[in-house]
Amino acid sequence: MTVEEYNQCVRQFADNVYRFVLKNIRDEDKAADIVQDAYEKMWRHHKNVDPAKGKSYLFSTAYHVLIDHTRREKHSVRMEEADLKEHVHNQQYTDLQEVLHQALEKLPEDQKMVIMMRDYEGYSYQEIGEITGLSESQVKVYIYRARVFLRKYIGKMEVLV
Repeated sequence: MTVEEYNQCVRQFADNVYRFVLKNIRDEDKAADIVQDAYEKMWRHHKNVDPAKGKSYLFSTAYHVLIDHTRREKHSVRMEEADLKEHVHNQQYTDLQEVLHQALEKLPEDQKMVIMMRDYEGYSYQEIGEITGLSESQVKVYIYRARVFLRKYIGKMEVLV
């Protein structure tokens, strides 16, 4: 991949990569950092990247950086955020979108990523497989399991009422 091809790839897919990362972590600053790290990794290896596979390489890199970031953050909790009173609530939810976001957060990371790519971003099974490094059949299994979990979670009346 030449410098011009790299720049073209960044221009063409910058918004899509940012939206994908932002939907998964919902923090604009962290999303921008993750996307920047993905661009940096792609730049370091741009001579070895096939220009026809630039989109796939960029999304795959962003996906892996996102996973690494998520795993690092799971193990660290700020003291301000560790207030136990915040974790207990007696409110009932009626907003389906909020319940859906809660359900998505309960999914394993791999299932969450593939369901977001498929249902929110509209990627094909093959594209998701290329980005995540999973086989197409494994992508389908993860999406199926995620949808079953979401259906069960949202279907509980005590969650919605």
